[in-house]
Amino acid sequence: MLTTTASLMRAATANRTPVLAFNVITLEHVEAVCRAAERTKRPVILQISENATKYHGGAAALAAACCILADESSTELALHLDHVESLDLAYRAPGLGVSSLMFDASQLPDAENTDTTREIAAWAHGYGLFVEAELGAIGGKGNAHTPGVRTDPDDAARFVAATGIDALAVAVGSSHAMTQRSAQLDQELIATLAAVLPVPLVLHGSSGIADADLRTAAANGIVKINIGTLLNVAFTAAVRASLAADADQVDPRKYLRAARDATTDAVAGVLEALGHSQDQTVDDIR
Repeated sequence: MLTTTASLMRAATANRTPVLAFNVITLEHVEAVCRAAERTKRPVILQISENATKYHGGAAALAAACCILADESSTELALHLDHVESLDLAYRAPGLGVSSLMFDASQLPDAENTDTTREIAAWAHGYGLFVEAELGAIGGKGNAHTPGVRTDPDDAARFVAATGIDALAVAVGSSHAMTQRSAQLDQELIATLAAVLPVPLVLHGSSGIADADLRTAAANGIVKINIGTLLNVAFTAAVRASLAADADQVDPRKYLRAARDATTDAVAGVLEALGHSQDQTVDDIR
């Protein structure tokens, strides 16, 4: 059933179990995430990035597919716009069926980021939308997103207070678009940020983090875990294997079915691995 990001975030915070958010690009991605959620009986957030909307020439079609499949599901699913940089897309959010958006003005100087994010948050709250934002940079995106950057707790506290956002994406060692799960998180920084910030923490670039480290991050205060590249790796590998096995194959349903099944398994695997919060915290691993 289609639900709201805010309700899933509240439940994740109360239960100390992270809510996973998966970036979808194709209809097969959406179907895979919905099927994995039903298989594992775990609520999830479907995410559409601004880059994905550009690929499709707009957000309406993919958002509609997400809403339909989520509404038909036996599991709770929410719809979220991810890394929204353009004001035009942000202002379209209420008409797309989403319940939240991540407004990303982190490319701007901090003062401009704060002012713009505050304006968007106030506007979005008028429509009942949950707002996530980012201060500074998270690795893997180029430009302002410089690997090695870390969120400063004092700066983050000022940013949250000044903008009125509902969740903060933090830079703690993850990096976007990683195809190997080898990044190392700063668990002590996560625990510090969780202690000083009044809003849930969001981890981007989680495809590059091992399950055990993600569980520890959740125990230390990460509430929402974003995963995208992991789906693409499984999807593409299955397409390659299917085509390599039959050079005469031309029916896309055959290789896309294989890709959808592989992506479903990948998503279900992460959901099962992170289905329960881990008691281990930063104090335990010192």
